[in-house]
Amino acid sequence: MATHISDNKVPFWLDPGKRAIGYQVITFLMVGLLAWYLVSNTVSNLEKQSIASGFGFLQSEAAFEIGESVIPYSASDSYGRALLVGALNTLKVSFIGIVLCLIIGLFVGVARLSTNWLVKKMAMIYIEVMQNIPVLLQLFFWYALFYETFPSPRQALHPFAGLFICNRGVAMAVPASHPAYFYMILALIAGLAISFWIKHWAKKRKFDTGRDFPVLWSFLGFSLGLPLLVWILAGSPVEMDVPSLTGFNFTGGIMLSPEFIALLLGLVIYTSAFVAEAVRAGIQAVSRGQTEAAMSIGLKKNHILNLVILPQALRIIIPPLTSQMLNLTKNSSLAIAIGFPDFVSVANTTINQTGQSIEGVAMIMGCYLIFSISTSVFMNWYNNKSKLVER
Repeated sequence: MATHISDNKVPFWLDPGKRAIGYQVITFLMVGLLAWYLVSNTVSNLEKQSIASGFGFLQSEAAFEIGESVIPYSASDSYGRALLVGALNTLKVSFIGIVLCLIIGLFVGVARLSTNWLVKKMAMIYIEVMQNIPVLLQLFFWYALFYETFPSPRQALHPFAGLFICNRGVAMAVPASHPAYFYMILALIAGLAISFWIKHWAKKRKFDTGRDFPVLWSFLGFSLGLPLLVWILAGSPVEMDVPSLTGFNFTGGIMLSPEFIALLLGLVIYTSAFVAEAVRAGIQAVSRGQTEAAMSIGLKKNHILNLVILPQALRIIIPPLTSQMLNLTKNSSLAIAIGFPDFVSVANTTINQTGQSIEGVAMIMGCYLIFSISTSVFMNWYNNKSKLVER
């Protein structure tokens, strides 16, 4: 007679569930022991060298200048404010770079599929060349080119009123400070919100009735018309803050440094080549039969692109696009090579002056982790909103 062994008599090393729990407990203990060893060893070495740990140094005076700052800053400010300036500089170049990268990448990716031989080959050359030149070399190239090509401020190029180009940077005229501009920004946000609501309403209306609604004209009307209306009601301010040569440099207006321009060009040109390939691959992944079927029922080209091709291509484009956005943000740390005061550069200066290397490196890691996770969360949310809903 066959005998059956009950489950409670099976040795734990033969039970897959209990064995899995045992592996997790052992792994947890090993990681905990490693962490304890590293922390205790670090604390012991710091005590031997009489180095104080902690983040109390953030309240101390920084005593160093930063060439570019989004917010007011002086050498008498604290290390904490200096690090905030560096983080905002990193955020500024990353945000502008991502926006420009998406625009250029989309344009080049679509051009790569053009039926025009010259346009197609030019897009291919752009992608192949820019992808295979390391981004650090591109930063060096643009930085050196800027200093070698353009003259000193006294002989600055002046292509038109309000714009000056020299080896100190690009000086541009901007609207002079006026309360109307704040309300224009609020009107723009309101216009974009209304346009977003109209887009969803028009989409639902089309599915219910089959009738189109001029979404593009509504978008232009609200996003441009509302700020324009506010500007008119505020008295139509037109005064400009024009740069002027004072001493050896320009004052007034807005000044873009060679370091910022070189960093932005290098990051955008390098990353947009990869974005273009992601766009091309996503569009080509949509079966040609989808386009032919849409054409056979009389859809216009813009409707085919917006209603048939892009909804299916986005689910392929978004994941690699997210990776490229994260790469651009992380590659911005190479700014230290050309002297742009990003977060890594400011943190390195702080470490050299205070000796708080562990805290400094931890803050660098935390800063880029926050930027990367924020970008990833937003793109994952957009990916879920854009995915096709199966019936």
